[in-house]
Amino acid sequence: MKTYLSIVAVFFIIISSFTVEAELQVLPTGMRITVLSRLGNTIENAKVTVYDTRDDYENEENAIAGPAFTDEKGRVTFKNLEEKQYYVQVIKGDDNNYGDAEQTGKLKKGKINKFNIVIQ
Repeated sequence: MKTYLSIVAVFFIIISSFTVEAELQVLPTGMRITVLSRLGNTIENAKVTVYDTRDDYENEENAIAGPAFTDEKGRVTFKNLEEKQYYVQVIKGDDNNYGDAEQTGKLKKGKINKFNIVIQ
């Protein structure tokens, strides 16, 4: 019995001497914007630009992301953003989101936050 306990103790000492440090894999914080017409149809090739402040948005300067263009499903995704609110400009021809849905809600860290923006 003493031999068995000694073997088990040695086994646990050997196992505990190996430390495995797992890196936490944190998902990037981002946002997926879906651009829609006032009838609810998705809009392909809309230009989407993200700004940090209202002044930058209004002056169309210092964009922190974009411009990027929506895909065939009307979506565009921006990654590696901070956990905060942003101002988003969407333009397609004569249609835009000026005066409506300009500011996002606060992004949640570690996930792709989803927003719909209607242009008209």
